[in-house]
Amino acid sequence: MVVGPLPEHEYHEIYSKVPRLTVELIIESEQGVALTQRRSGPCAGLWHLPGGTVRYGEPLRDAVVRVGLDELGVHVVAGAVLGYIEYPSHLNQGIDWPVGIAFKTTLGSNERLANSEDLTWSHGRSLAMHDEQRSLLRSLGVEVASR
Repeated sequence: MVVGPLPEHEYHEIYSKVPRLTVELIIESEQGVALTQRRSGPCAGLWHLPGGTVRYGEPLRDAVVRVGLDELGVHVVAGAVLGYIEYPSHLNQGIDWPVGIAFKTTLGSNERLANSEDLTWSHGRSLAMHDEQRSLLRSLGVEVASR
């Protein structure tokens, strides 16, 4: 049984006490890695790897597929685990303590990422983003310049 998203008060109550497991989608093309921009919350304005919280009872690969639909509007396929990301910046700001599992992710057949102001590609870009995600990308050979 997979339980859906938590009400806001429960979310904050729970994740102020325990780590929050997330999945991070790494979608590559000749333009680099796909990044989206947060529009709300404590990380508003930052570019980031598409990702989201794993729901209770949800297999990680199912979470990758759900996040692809929720954040990008496309069907994706979860590939190999490429690493993990801990977010001390969140802890230091008193937000929460996410730990993300990064998956190589491919678009489903006949799927394309729609151009939008909330989507960009990492190649040759100087972007405001989490240092933790920038470090993971650098470890994978993807350069994203600091802003």
